[in-house]
Amino acid sequence: MAEQNKKSLKAIAADIAEGYVSVNPLFLKPFNEESLKSLYSMVSRIQIEIRTAPFPYNEIEMIRERSLRLQRLYAALNVIKNFAREKKYKFL
Repeated sequence: MAEQNKKSLKAIAADIAEGYVSVNPLFLKPFNEESLKSLYSMVSRIQIEIRTAPFPYNEIEMIRERSLRLQRLYAALNVIKNFAREKKYKFL
């Protein structure tokens, strides 16, 4: 996890939500079990923050952006879960 130490996990999770970082097995390869668990919990926390924000009624573009963020985070959580299961990590 040499490269990921430079950024906080909250910043990585925010970048995932905004679409700057795509989560795939190559991206997750340098993470060890503990840091992968921390990333998973941070992505979940960002997802909860977005869901608890007030819903932007009558603002189509903001609804679209909110949905895209949630979609990216949901996909990232699934990739992390599958990667952890493949590596036989026991944190989920």
